[in-house]
Amino acid sequence: MRSSDFYDLVSGRRRGLGAVALRGLLSLAEGPYRVGVWWRNRRYDAKPELTQRVGVPVVSVGNLTLGGSGKTPMVKWVSRQLRAEGVRVGLVSRGYGSTDGGPNDEALELEQSLPDVPHVQNRDRVAAAQLAIEELASQVIVMDDGFQHRRLGRNLDIVLLDATEPFGFGHVFPRGALREPVGSLKRADVICLTRSDLVSASDREAVRARAVKTAPDALWCESVTRPTGLIGVGDAVETEPVERLRGARVAAFCGIGNPLAFRKLLVNLGAEVAAFTEFADHHAYTRSDIERIEHETSASNAEWIVCTHKDLVKVGVATIGDLPLRALAIDAEVTVGAEELKQLLARVASEAPADEW
Repeated sequence: MRSSDFYDLVSGRRRGLGAVALRGLLSLAEGPYRVGVWWRNRRYDAKPELTQRVGVPVVSVGNLTLGGSGKTPMVKWVSRQLRAEGVRVGLVSRGYGSTDGGPNDEALELEQSLPDVPHVQNRDRVAAAQLAIEELASQVIVMDDGFQHRRLGRNLDIVLLDATEPFGFGHVFPRGALREPVGSLKRADVICLTRSDLVSASDREAVRARAVKTAPDALWCESVTRPTGLIGVGDAVETEPVERLRGARVAAFCGIGNPLAFRKLLVNLGAEVAAFTEFADHHAYTRSDIERIEHETSASNAEWIVCTHKDLVKVGVATIGDLPLRALAIDAEVTVGAEELKQLLARVASEAPADEW
């Protein structure tokens, strides 16, 4: 099931007796899932010894819901801030969606964006962190998608809320998009509302009020994603300004957790989205997928083919049909609470062990 189909169902946008019945079945499954999450969190709360420290500071960047919430741009922002403090940073992640033991799409994107920050992927993130410390001399660990992974201890827990759907339609998976109940935010040190420019000021305030009520001691931040350019495959391909998309007829595709946010970003840049092909998150592209994209692009009379950076590293081709393939590169910009968050990260960096290299 595509992400948009799932969200249409659990949000209630999909109508009809069949949809109502299916939501009822999902509600039955929600109870056991919620109990499982509660029991796991209760164990970690009751037994601190289950959490393992690895000898260097750890910053976790995670979220409360399924799908994309802007974690990769925020991981880049956090890593760059820590590097600016003069410490060596190592990234660790589970590596969801990787094939044949190789790096997944997010790791490939981060490798290109952060060439001075090594990335270790392992389901056992304690082992990944230890490898990053012992073999790569990392002085601070940034754990990608770490809020639900409580075994690796952390010094700073940053939790992202996607402004377009911050609370998972009010239900825990599979009835909604929450990975765990909203009350879990009380574990957060920092709560950051991502894509905050895609909603109104009143909506942002409503989310902030609920988050602050749940976690009054957490730092509140807001961020936006800033497109930085159109990139292609190969060192010879020059980065083009995003202004090239204004007024252009575009065929776009993506395999990410929140495809509607990508489409909205293109529209906000002034592009006319003539065709939009959505694949599942972490989709492994095949020849038939490329042929499908080429066909839909041709049928739409598009001038550009655009995808996300995460998709470009997997597709790995410079052109599709007669048109060049470009990815929209984006970075996070913290617009509220930036200085306070930088101070917290500076404090983390100050706790790093001395450089022995």
